[in-house]
Amino acid sequence: MKIYTRTGDQGSTSLFGNERVSKCDLRIGTYGTVDELNAVLGLARAEGLSSRCDEVVLRLQNQLFDLGAELATPDPGDRGTDFLQAKDIAEQEAIIDELEQGLAPLTAFILPGGTKAAATLHLARCVCRRAEREIVALAADSPLRNIVLEFVNRTSDLLFVLARAANAESGTADVPWAKSR
Repeated sequence: MKIYTRTGDQGSTSLFGNERVSKCDLRIGTYGTVDELNAVLGLARAEGLSSRCDEVVLRLQNQLFDLGAELATPDPGDRGTDFLQAKDIAEQEAIIDELEQGLAPLTAFILPGGTKAAATLHLARCVCRRAEREIVALAADSPLRNIVLEFVNRTSDLLFVLARAANAESGTADVPWAKSR
């Protein structure tokens, strides 16, 4: 299989099902942001995470490919790309609860940072929030399953807790926001 096809040289691309759209189409931008999120998670994994956090992030990367497939398909139910299920969100919530048990309770907003791995997970959270905003915009024009937005919303929560866990596991404290006034 060749990497280049030349079919996009004029600024269009195909959705799953061969519908051609502009490369600046909202749907393309949305799953492009999900792809960007996945790449940032790859960077976080390269920074070194505990085996548990790495396992969670690897699973999340695969689920983001599932999400991208659904977003790249105007009719995911008909095409079989509606992979995400309610159990995936329940699993995310269970992991959040598990990881939070080992963390100090939050008493203030915290600054993104700490270890390189944690800072990268905070960056991933920000990219995830952008993907969420784009998915909301896409849903205003195209019907999407509710689970798509629920999954992305919970993913950003999970990334926040993973960042805190990465810091805690390395003995690095969260830095609270120091208000200017």
